[in-house]
Order: sequence, then structure tokens, then C-alpha cells
Amino acid sequence: MLDDAGETSYSLQDQSNINAVWASLIVEECSRLGIMYFCVAPGSRSSPLAIAASTHPLTTCISCFDERSLAFHAVGYSKGSHKPAVIITSSGTAVSNLLPAVVEASQDFVPLLLLTADRPPELLDAGANQAINQVNHFGSFVRFTFSLPAPTDNIPARMVLTTIDSAVHWATSLPYGPVHINCPFREPLDDSSDNWMLSCLKGLDIWMSGAEPFTKYIQLQNSLACKDGACVPMAEVLEIIKGTDRGLLLLGAIHTEDEIWAALILAKHLNWPVVADILSGLRLRKLLPSLPEIEENVLFVDHLDHALLSEWVRGWIRFDVIVQIGSRITSKRVSQMMEECFPCTYILVDNHPCRHDPSHFVTHRVQCSIRQFADSLMKAQFSHRNSKWCCFLRVLNTMVAWDISFQINAENSLTEPHVAHVITEALSAESALFVGNSMVIRDADMYGHNCKTHAHSIAHMMLDSKLPYLGIRVAGNRGASGIDGLLSTAIGFAVGCNKQVLCLVGDVSMLHDTNGLAILTQRVSRKPMRILVINNHGGAIFSLLPIADKTDPRILDQYFYTSHRISIHKLCAAHSVRHLRVKTKVQLQEALLKFEHEKTDCVIEVESGIGANSTFHSTLRKSAQQAADHALSILSRLSVRVSISDGLFLCKIHKMDFSLYRIQLCAPPTSSSVDHHQNEFHREGYILSVSLEDGSVGYGEVAPLEIHKENLADVEEQLLFLLHVIKGIKINVSLPILKGSFTSWIWSNLGIMECSIFPSVRCGLEMAVLNAIAVSQGSSFISMLQPWMINEEIYEKSSVKICALIDSNGTPTEVAYIASSLVEEGFTAIKLKVARRADPIQDATVICKVRKEVGPCIELRADANRKWTYEEAIQFGFLVKDCDLQYIEEPVENVDDIVKFCEETGLPAALDETIDNFQESHLKMLAKYTHPGIVAVVIKPSVVGGFEKAALIARWAQKHGKMAVVSAAFESGLGLSTYILFSYYLEQLNAVYTVMNRETRPSIAHGLGTYRWLKQDVTAIPLGIHYDPCKGFVGASVAASIQLLQNFQVNNNVIHKTFNEEQVHRYHLTVNSKNFSYSIKVHEVGQESNDNVVIFLHGFLGTGEDWVPIMKAISRSAKCISIDLPGHGGSKIQNHGSEGAQEEATLSIEIVADVLYKLIQGITPFKVTLVGYSMGARIALHMALRLSHKIDGAVIISGSPGLKDTMARKIRQAKDDSRADFLVAYGLELFLDSWYAGELWKSLRSHPHFKEIVAGRLVHEDVQSLAKALSGLSTGSQLPLWEDLKRCDLPLLLIVGEKDAKFKSIAQKMFHEVVQDRKGEDRRGNNICEILEVPNCGHAVHLENPLPIISAMRKFLTRGRSSRAQQ
Repeated sequence: MLDDAGETSYSLQDQSNINAVWASLIVEECSRLGIMYFCVAPGSRSSPLAIAASTHPLTTCISCFDERSLAFHAVGYSKGSHKPAVIITSSGTAVSNLLPAVVEASQDFVPLLLLTADRPPELLDAGANQAINQVNHFGSFVRFTFSLPAPTDNIPARMVLTTIDSAVHWATSLPYGPVHINCPFREPLDDSSDNWMLSCLKGLDIWMSGAEPFTKYIQLQNSLACKDGACVPMAEVLEIIKGTDRGLLLLGAIHTEDEIWAALILAKHLNWPVVADILSGLRLRKLLPSLPEIEENVLFVDHLDHALLSEWVRGWIRFDVIVQIGSRITSKRVSQMMEECFPCTYILVDNHPCRHDPSHFVTHRVQCSIRQFADSLMKAQFSHRNSKWCCFLRVLNTMVAWDISFQINAENSLTEPHVAHVITEALSAESALFVGNSMVIRDADMYGHNCKTHAHSIAHMMLDSKLPYLGIRVAGNRGASGIDGLLSTAIGFAVGCNKQVLCLVGDVSMLHDTNGLAILTQRVSRKPMRILVINNHGGAIFSLLPIADKTDPRILDQYFYTSHRISIHKLCAAHSVRHLRVKTKVQLQEALLKFEHEKTDCVIEVESGIGANSTFHSTLRKSAQQAADHALSILSRLSVRVSISDGLFLCKIHKMDFSLYRIQLCAPPTSSSVDHHQNEFHREGYILSVSLEDGSVGYGEVAPLEIHKENLADVEEQLLFLLHVIKGIKINVSLPILKGSFTSWIWSNLGIMECSIFPSVRCGLEMAVLNAIAVSQGSSFISMLQPWMINEEIYEKSSVKICALIDSNGTPTEVAYIASSLVEEGFTAIKLKVARRADPIQDATVICKVRKEVGPCIELRADANRKWTYEEAIQFGFLVKDCDLQYIEEPVENVDDIVKFCEETGLPAALDETIDNFQESHLKMLAKYTHPGIVAVVIKPSVVGGFEKAALIARWAQKHGKMAVVSAAFESGLGLSTYILFSYYLEQLNAVYTVMNRETRPSIAHGLGTYRWLKQDVTAIPLGIHYDPCKGFVGASVAASIQLLQNFQVNNNVIHKTFNEEQVHRYHLTVNSKNFSYSIKVHEVGQESNDNVVIFLHGFLGTGEDWVPIMKAISRSAKCISIDLPGHGGSKIQNHGSEGAQEEATLSIEIVADVLYKLIQGITPFKVTLVGYSMGARIALHMALRLSHKIDGAVIISGSPGLKDTMARKIRQAKDDSRADFLVAYGLELFLDSWYAGELWKSLRSHPHFKEIVAGRLVHEDVQSLAKALSGLSTGSQLPLWEDLKRCDLPLLLIVGEKDAKFKSIAQKMFHEVVQDRKGEDRRGNNICEILEVPNCGHAVHLENPLPIISAMRKFLTRGRSSRAQQ
């Protein structure tokens, strides 16, 4: 204790009786041992201990009337803090109530100190009240037990201290666990005075004057390598690990952040596949964009459990060496797999000496900490393995993960797996998770997933004395795995770990520990908790066990499910705990976010049901099994190569070309507004050819429709960009699986964001790449997608049902005649375009006439293309109610009214334009349309963005029992053939759903009737669409479509132009300025004769090469020139003054502008358009405002007119001078590390090409000149241009990244300065300055998301040309 003077001292003389003396000694010694947390149960016999604990100035005490809950709370505290908690109870059954928690602590190696009050010896076995035998009460479940004598001054008091010291040493030594000290007390039990002899304190003078424990236990660290031969030396373990080709790192429970880091570093060093248990902290890892190499170099196989549902996978997967870190694995299937791998080398690493080997196959048992084991292995070198087998594992895991995610997200209702799937999103670096037992921990282990977090860079976090947080600390009671005491343990864990804890438990577990709510209300030094209770009204886990299939439902319900109707809400209300019930996904998300930031505890109850939970788990298992089979069937058929740097790939792309085609149509497209009295109609688009290094060529079609917000000019630019970036790219082995692999490949390999590539371009690219893969593998498009069903005989007999299309122009009789003619040809499904007439009554008349003419057996569809108001659609709907329409596509202009239309009319509807307008998160958007009245989804691959997205939408439709109808957008035979095969693929998927759900679904007529519009085609090979008498409908032959694609030859008669990659011409131009000669490196793309010249200026550390992809994309409309600015890249500065002159070159915005002005004069006599980024943007802006007679306009990307404030300029100049000195002193490589650690590059660091971008910054030949550029071209040395902006007469396009808050603000201010006095001044006044905010990128817009810039620049240049022409 501390006296008034603040000096350390401890006094016992003032204690009123010997009981108080001993109790005070016990509590004080605990505090000196660092044990400050006391869990006190009420009771008379324990009064001395309770008083001593509660009055000690350094202790924290908590109480509860339920000893069982209190003991579990202590277990939780010890788990969280890694320090023992003290439990104080009275005598009798109060002690017995501790047993469940003691068992858990013993089995899970959790240190606890049990202080149980007792009757004195003379009252035992004598019939005294509340007196039982408490000696050895916990048997083998405690590491140490001792029964103190009743307090007496005849025994030296130091015996009490050594007993506590010994007990705590046992508790905190391996194997950790609970210890029990029984404490008998005679009366008086209160503070009544009772004389005692001070002589019992003999020998405690030094102890009382200090603050150290009486006995200090000193333990030397044991070496990993045993010398006496009793255990296997680590050298042998190292050799085993070095020698294996198929190793597995299995991560069990990990308890501290340091251990999580050690395990992660070990995984990266070993480069083995890693299976991380939910309790490892790495199952729910949050990956920093600043550490992408962790995810790249560590193969986390998070979904091995569900992959093992596949018999094929179980037979294929074998490990030679398994290293398990930590004990106990949650997944039973993973444990069974390890048994199947036996005999193999199985190395178990844990710091306790106990045998955790239920299958009896551990061959090497290493007793040490994770950090020690990692340290020992880090000293050894392991060869970098990126075997075909590991790559197969990666693809397998990715595909199963995608499928699980799809099923969970596509399910409209809130399910228990969904809760497990999204909990990571509710956790931050300041959070921890406590997960209960039974079903919730299994769901978390099976369906929990990692996610990326957007934290600061490592360097920035280090400066803030923080570590980049990769693991989420997860705890649970897996010692004995009981469902008792879980809530209380979680609350104790929250106190111990000092984090905001999210607790996930089931309803039965909650009911088993409702007294934990009494502890929850005691907010003792604890952050608020969110308690997520999965309430399925019983023990749902039994519904997933074999017993559920073999037991009477009545018995199951009463004796296994223990179904209940208890109100958790009322339980919470009784304890004054906030409660919220959620029934939907949105409600759950809102609740988790809401209470993350509030300062109060909350119980969030998730409504569920045993039957629905069992059904959905069954769906997940079946789907995951099929996904695993699908992935392996594709991988096993492909001829693949392995690269150390890139893993598994099929082939490299040699080049891509494309050609503009123009073919004649028989009639205008139904979507066209063309005058129907025209005699000729045409369709234009592009044919892509992707050539692989092995000589294989695949073709694709890009045919945008103007109504879909794309045009040929837009598409052409993106294709020109692709010509450049796609060359040499490896084709990922997982692309044919169509489960997110294309999206990932386009981003990680091409650096193109999903939101930026036009849907038609992506569709054509996917088509060409898949067809190229098929040719390379000697296969076909359809065989690539469904390798499990490769049978040429089946293909020969298979066809895809076609729905005919009628434009509906003409009288009802004329339209009915056309329909009857189509029926005579063999069509059994017809779609009619409606909403083209003045009145919906007229359309209804046409439908009624057609139905009467074709009879009741023909499937009739109507397509309104969103052209009716709700009232008009209702009018039409009631008039055709008896026409038995299969569905009406998009009947209303407002998509929010479509469900209401179905409900009011009773007519089925289909989605078309609605899904076309989805940009991202298709499943989230589709969730609004699960209504049974919406019976179909019409999917145009070229409009939704390719086959991968189309397959996702189709799977959603099939999952919800809706028709997935593939529709063409008037493509040529090339596109139609691919759509036919894709339709066939979807039909096979539909058959799988039919089997899974035990349903009967009729074949679907796909919207490919546009083939009838083709008067010409891009190939001479016929499509093979005809009446099939065996099937009784007009269908497209699968075999004929395969043949067309395999033997595709371009009809050159319809090709109007062919595009190849533009070549870059690189040369040097010399410019003299002020006694210096500047040799400027120039990069030129485009036609020499083009008078429309665009000059590109890079930012600091960049070169002209940065602009080459963008330059190639717009090179058809302008001659594009980028330069290496002075001090950068290949440009050089030389002194050409008088002989002997020692003048050094200096750089400034004015000097560089003068050099560029002279350079431009030598290039062209005409005005030029400037495009500048960052530093280059400031130069471009200076020239546009000060040298406007030579400049036609400027595109300013992430640029600034400078700093207005003089002091701010001085500060910035000093910073840049210091950086320049650092660059010269320490070299370019270290400077780059420092430069790109800044906040400005946060978004760029997450770009997949970030490493390559930084590596490209090492090309600068003259570091001294580069440093001069940094200092001389600093915003600190630049005079501000804000006033000049007010007088700007040149068109300006200001481009900023969505995530670049600083420069977004600057751009807004620049815009205001330019336009504030110009409104209404002239036609150009309002358009002289524009702002473009590019989505999903930061400062380096042109590198992070170039496609929107390309489109914006072309439009800017076009407007400039139009303006000059008008003038």
C-alpha cells in the first residue's frame, strides 16, 4: 500500500483480527505479483477476503450472485489479459459451482487463482451448515491445490505469502492453468476486534517496506534443441521441412498479437499453403493495401473444409508434412483429411507439454512458443516453391470461396452463414471477437472471410507508434467446448483485452448463461460490447448431424433441439440491457455499424429457424462441392505452365488486333430510331483477335448499341488502349471458371478497374480470350466452361431453343400473320415489341390478335423497354390478362414500380434494362427483385459486361427459380455462336439446380432471334439454326456453333478498317536556353501529318513513358508527344556558356516553360493542347495562362495554381529542399521508399502495378538534376497563378481523383476563379472550364484509372476542334 507521502510501505499492525491479517496478506501479495482483478461472490465465510480485495487501492473488483457465471467471467479476463484473475467464493456448493469454469481453464491452459473460503476443520464432517469437503475439490483439473490452516498467530504469516507465490508460479508456468487455495476462517468474519500477536509478522520487515513479492521465481529459457536425446533436435525438424514438396501449415488457436504476427511471418517464409482456424486470428485477417505481398506470398486455403466435401478433392489432396501451430482445430473435415494423409510427418508446435493428438499421428512434438519456433525457422533458407499443385490449391480455394460468397449474398433472407460471413466487416483494429460454441463457431470457421482495410502506410503507422494490424484477435472456450458460461467469459475477455468485443453466441448458450447479463451491467474498466445472439429457438446443430435423418421429429424437438419460446428481449429488459432484434441483412448491417460507435452495450438478436438453417447449410454444402468438382475438372484438363513470379498460367498473349466491320441488315434493329422507310440498314462493330504465343488465335466481337451509352468512338479508344497493355500478359488458369476470375485478371494484370471498361469491350475481350484458350487447349468454348460434360455425341444432338422476335409494326392482323408464319417455321416462343404505339390499348389489341392466331401452346412474351408509365402499363396489363403471356419485359418506366405492377395485374414480368444499368454489386441490386411475380431475367452479355457477369446474374435467377434468358443485341454470327454455347452452358447449370432442389424446370427459349436480321455476316460459315423435328422447335445447333468458332474466318468484304498497335518513336531534341543546352527525350505516337498536337507533361519522378498507353488510345485523333522533363528520365542539361564557366543549371517553372515553348515551336507551327499531371500540370497551367498564344487548351490532372500564402510557400520550399538533399545524400532507391510512403499515394499503393510503377522511377540518369527539379519546381518556388485564372480565355479540363480530397478542393476553387464572372458572357463562357472527378482513384489518376481520362480527353479535343472551326 502507499502511505500519505507516496512512499512504498505496507502496514498490518492496524488490522482488527488475524483473519483480516491473512486476507490482507493474500490480496497484497497478489497485487505484487501483478494480479489485480478480483471476482468476488457474495458470502459470509469469505468476508475477510472480500473486504481485503475491495479496500485495496490497486485492485479492481467485480461481483455476481452466480458463482458459475463469475468463474467464467474470470476465465474470460485471463484469456484477454494473459494474467490470472482471482475468484473469491464462500464455502459449500458455491465452490462446486466453479467446477465448469475450472475445467475449461484447465483444458485450455488459462491461469486462475481460486480462493475458496471454508469452515475450520472442527466444523467439517460434523453436520455444520454449508460445510463440505473442499480439499482437492477440483481434482486433476487444477495445477496446484493447498488448504491453508485457519488463520492463527501461531504460524508465521510469511507462510501465507509463500503459498500465494507458489500457487501463482504454478498457474503461470507451463502448462498454465487454475490453482486452488482453500481458506478456512473462524469467526469473527467481520472487522470485529480480536487481539493477535505481532510476532507472527516476524521476518516481514523488508517485505512490508518494499513492493516486491516475497518469493521471486526465476525460470531460465529452455533451448529448442534437446541435448540429452530425450526429444528430437530441431535440426531434424528443419531438414524434414526443407525436404518436402507438399507441406501444410495449420494454424490453431493463437492468443496474442505478437503470436499472430509470428505465425504470419512464418507462413510467408515457408511459402506453404496455410489453413487458419477461426481462433488463429488470421482467418478473419484484414490485409493492408500497403502489404499486398503478404497475400501474394502466403497461400491461405480458407475454404478447405468445404472443398473437402468433394470426393474428387479428398482423393487428390495429399500432404507429406503437416506443421500445426497451436492445439485443436475446429473443422472436423480438415481433421479427417489429416488422418487420410497419414502416414506422413506431423509436427505439432505448442508451448504446453500435454498430448493433443486425438488421432494419434503426431510424429514430432515441439514444445515452444510460436515466436520461438518461427525464429528458429527464419534462420533457415527454404527454396521458393510455387508448384503446380499449390497453384491448383489456390484456384480451388478461390472458386469455392466465390461460390460460398455467391450463395450467401444471393440468398435474400438473413441466414446464420451470412452472419458469420459479414462479422469481419464489423471488426476494426480496436476490436476483438469472442465466438461461442456449437453452431456459431463452426459457421464462423466455415464462412468467415478476410477483407482488405484501408489503413495508412506502414511508415506512417510506425511514425504514429502503431503497428499495421493484420490479425483480428479471436477467442472462444474450446478447452471443454461447452455452451455454459459463454456470455460471462466474453464479458471477462472484453475487460482483459481492453478492446471493443463483438460476442457471437447461440440462443441456447445465451439462455444457459443469462446471469452473465448481471455482470454486463457492471461497466468496470471495459469498452462497450456488441453481443450477437443467433436465435433459432433451439439447438440447431443437431439438425445438421446424422441423427436428424434417423430420429423421430418429436423426439428431436424435445430432447435434442430443446425448442423454446423464451423472449431474449424481455431477459435483456429485466437486466436493463439494450436490445435490438434484426430480421434482414440490412437491419443487421445497420445495427452493427450503429453500435460500433455508441458508448453502450447492446444485445443484437438475429432471428433464425432450425429448418431454414438446415436447408441453407445443405445448399451451401452441395454448391461448394460442385464448385470444387468444377474447378478441379477444368484444372485437370488444362495444359498449364508454372511461373515463380506469376504462378499458374496457360499461355502469354502475343498480341491483339481488331477490325471495324459493317454488315447489312434486313431491317433496322428493334432498338433503333432509324426511319423504317430506308432501303438499307447496317450494323457496325469490331472483331477482336487475340493471338497467343503458341500461335492460337481467338476471336471476339465488340458491338455497342448507342442506346446502351456506348458508341464506336468510345469503344475504339478502349480497344486501342488494350492493344498496348495486353501484350505479353499471362492468361490465368482460372479464367474459364467464370467466378470472379476475369474481374480479378483484368484488374491485377491489365490494371483496368471493373467500373471503367465498357461492357461491350469486356464482353468482346472475354469472348476472344476464352476462344483463344479453347483453341490453345484443342477444345471448344463450351468444353472450357463445362469440362465435366465433354461428349461430342451429346453436342451433336443438342440445340438451344430460340425465341423469335417481332418488331410489331403494322396492323394487328399483319403482326398476327407474321407470328403465325413463325409458328409454321417451327418457333414455339415469340417475343413482340410493344409500347411503340400511341396507346397501350392498341398494343393490347395486337397481343390478343396474335394469341388468337397462334393458339394456346405458343410461349408469348412482350417487351415494353420501360416506355410505359405505371398507369399505361396497368391498362395494358388488364387488357391482356387472358392472353397467357409468359412475361412482360420492363413494363414500367420507373423500375421501382415493377413489383407493384406484378401484384396489381397478376401478370409475370421480366428484368432487362434494369440489370443493364447495374454498375457493381449485382447481387445486392438483384436482391430487390426476388418477388415471385418477376419470373425471368433477360441477359445481354454485351450490355451487362461479359460472360462472367452474365453467368453471375443467371445463377442468381436460377437460384431463385427464375428463367435466365440470354439475349442478343443484334451481333453478328460470331457473337451469336458464342451466345448459343453460353446459353447451352446455362441450361446445364439450370439442370444442376433442378436436381439440387428436386424441381422440374422446362427448357428456356433464348432471345437469339436477331439472327433473322442478318443480311450479311462477318463469316461465311452458317449459324446452324433450324427446326429440330425431334425436339419440336427451332433451335441453334450446339455442334454447328462449336464448328463456327473453331473454324472462324473473317469475311474481309465487310471489314472497313484494321487496327494494329501504334509504334512509339523515341528521339532527342536539343533546346538552348540561357547558357544551357537541354537534350530533351521525346516520345511520339500518331500520324506525322496530324496538325492536332497534344503535349503530355509528367509529374515529379515520372517520365514520358507514363503517358504511352493513353497516347496510343487517342493517337487516331491527335499526334501525341510526351517528353522527359529536364532532370528526369533520358533528358540532360549541359552548360554551353563560355569556356571555363562554372555556372550550375537551375530549374524553375519559368525556365522549363521557356524550354518547352521553344521545343513546341520546333515541333509544330500550330497551337498545341497541353496535358499535365501534378508538377507537369503546374507547368501546363503556367504556359496556358502566360504563353496562351501557343496553347489551344490544357488538361490539368491533379494540378494546382500554387500557394497564395507567402509563409506557406517558404515552408514548402524548405521541405522540398530538405527532400532534395536527402535524394542526393541517400540515393534514388531509398528516396522512393520514403516518397511513396506519403499519404498522397495511399490509393496508388493499392494498385496492382504499384511495384512496377515504382521500379520505373529508377530510370533517371541524373540524380543531381532530379534533385534540382524537386527543389526548383517546388510549389514553394512557384509564383501563384490564382489571379491569372480570372483572365483565362483557354478551355481548361480539371481532372481529379475521387479519393484525392486535397486536389478535389483545389479544383473546385480553380473552377470558381475561372467561371465566376463569365456566366452568360458568350457561348464558350460556361464551358471554358470543366471538372472531371474520376472514380475509385487518388492523386495519380492517369496511372490508377486511365480509361475515363482517355474518353474525357477525346471529347475535350473534339470540342476544341469544333470551336476552332466555328471561329
